[in-house]
Amino acid sequence: MEKIYIQATEFTPQVYFDPSNGIIELKGNSNPHNSLTFYTKVIHTLEDYAVNDTRGLVANMAFRYFNTSSSKCLYDMFKQLNAMRKKGRQVTINWYYSQSDEDMYEVGKDFSELMNLNFNFIELAA
Repeated sequence: MEKIYIQATEFTPQVYFDPSNGIIELKGNSNPHNSLTFYTKVIHTLEDYAVNDTRGLVANMAFRYFNTSSSKCLYDMFKQLNAMRKKGRQVTINWYYSQSDEDMYEVGKDFSELMNLNFNFIELAA
């Protein structure tokens, strides 16, 4: 599997996925014109990793904002992480949020509970 690196823009997050080292990172804003188009390659590579690799994964999520359609794509990514966890693989999710952004903290809590995944909540200085 190949690495994925997408530079952040005003509307899209930075994406770094390194399957060989078991790490995926998304950070910034996620408000693309078409979330499905933006996230398709990431989701498919993550699905492939979940099915064909036996290692765990560390997911670092540090969003300032994401829209509803991005939320659906994140949900699809978390489904893959949950499938990995159910197979007994180590999955670590670090959810970074600004101490001044209670909403982003709550969204992380919602994802954690909805997907039955343990998130590490890491507060960033404002």
